[in-house]
Amino acid sequence: MRIVSLLPSTTEIVCSLGMEEHLVGRSHECDYPASITSLPVLTKPKYITNGKSRDIDKQVKSLLEKGLSVYEVDAELLAELKPDVILTQDHCEVCAVSLPEVEAAVKNWTGNQKTQVVSVSPTDLNGIYQSILKIGEALQKKLKAQNLVEEMKERLDIIRSTVSGKVRKKVVSIEWIDPLMTAGNWIPELVEIAGGDHLLAEPGEHSPWIKWKDVQEADPDLIVIMPCGYNFEQTAEELPLLTSRDEWSELKAVKEKNVYLLEGNQYFNRPGPRIFESTRILAEILHPDHFKPTLKETGWKRLTGEVESVKG
Repeated sequence: MRIVSLLPSTTEIVCSLGMEEHLVGRSHECDYPASITSLPVLTKPKYITNGKSRDIDKQVKSLLEKGLSVYEVDAELLAELKPDVILTQDHCEVCAVSLPEVEAAVKNWTGNQKTQVVSVSPTDLNGIYQSILKIGEALQKKLKAQNLVEEMKERLDIIRSTVSGKVRKKVVSIEWIDPLMTAGNWIPELVEIAGGDHLLAEPGEHSPWIKWKDVQEADPDLIVIMPCGYNFEQTAEELPLLTSRDEWSELKAVKEKNVYLLEGNQYFNRPGPRIFESTRILAEILHPDHFKPTLKETGWKRLTGEVESVKG
């Protein structure tokens, strides 16, 4: 079987199902596990990716307003690879090459006409489980997918039971800094499992744009910053957009030094097997007395007031 994965999370699912050796192509964002980075890259963005968050937002919105996908697929290379299965999504035009883009490429082929395009679009935790099961069935690894889902549920239940009855903190998660967006989809559920109360977004709903007054009125106990697609260094560079505001210093979470930078790109933006690690990160932050900081520095860092301390 020859597999092409056009989404980081589906690549991780393929590898977790023991099918890594069958991968023949990936997206430009697929980078985990590291062993897959030598595979041919089939996608590229149509916008400048190293700009400021507001510039990226404007470029992406401009493309979407014109009915254009923000990524493009290399149809010629796709044809050369002749995959039996292509994994993609139709949930978010900003997350990966869209389903119509892939279907258009497939229609232009002269090679393998029996290619199966599998699209997954999870918006909540159950959707993530269903994605794994769907991919498992397509890859003829149905039992292994079922076992993986059960294992994920059991591990998350351990976190949930550990924090049961403990004091819960109000949490605001920032998924984009400029303009301001809070994290929706599966993130509110992960916060709840980790023992917190998520504010300003609903489970299973798209991440909403918010105003500064929304954050002020919520006045959370804790703020986690996890810009979509950003690592620690990129997030640190944008922090002054938050910390320089007069309203910032008045927030309870800031006063009590309960602001954290999270590795959004590797953990929270990928609806796949590492959702447990994402939840563990939140649990370590919310309930440090009950969870050792095993993912500190790699998954989360505490913002103490010095932006430079989170760089590098």
